[in-house]
Amino acid sequence: MQLEDLLQKTCVIGVSYFDTQGELMKQNQCAGQVVKVDAENGISIALRHSDPAVAAADFIVPPNLEAWFKAPAGRYRHAPSGMDMENPDYLVTWNVFRTQDHTLDGQHTWWEWVPNTERPQVGASADNPHP
Repeated sequence: MQLEDLLQKTCVIGVSYFDTQGELMKQNQCAGQVVKVDAENGISIALRHSDPAVAAADFIVPPNLEAWFKAPAGRYRHAPSGMDMENPDYLVTWNVFRTQDHTLDGQHTWWEWVPNTERPQVGASADNPHP
């Protein structure tokens, strides 16, 4: 797969944020359509929201294809974010690590984006490991 192959494809994105100690800070889920790819600047995704009154925004992820997996057919919903997508083309997951504990006022906080290279488990549970 090449970056250009992602253009106009739909995806569900999961991002987990960790502090400098490796502790989970928060998780976010969103969905959208790839609108631009750039080997240097990343993959731009126009986000979708279940409420049409919410303005679309672009979300940019690093240009690393290791985090992209073909999505199983189905409906993907995440009520807290308003994400709702049926039959996306891809599932994308990233782990984002904070690289410093303290910053001065006005100073940038640095984060390291690491692709999750393990295929996401969709609909699996302890009782039903193979949905």
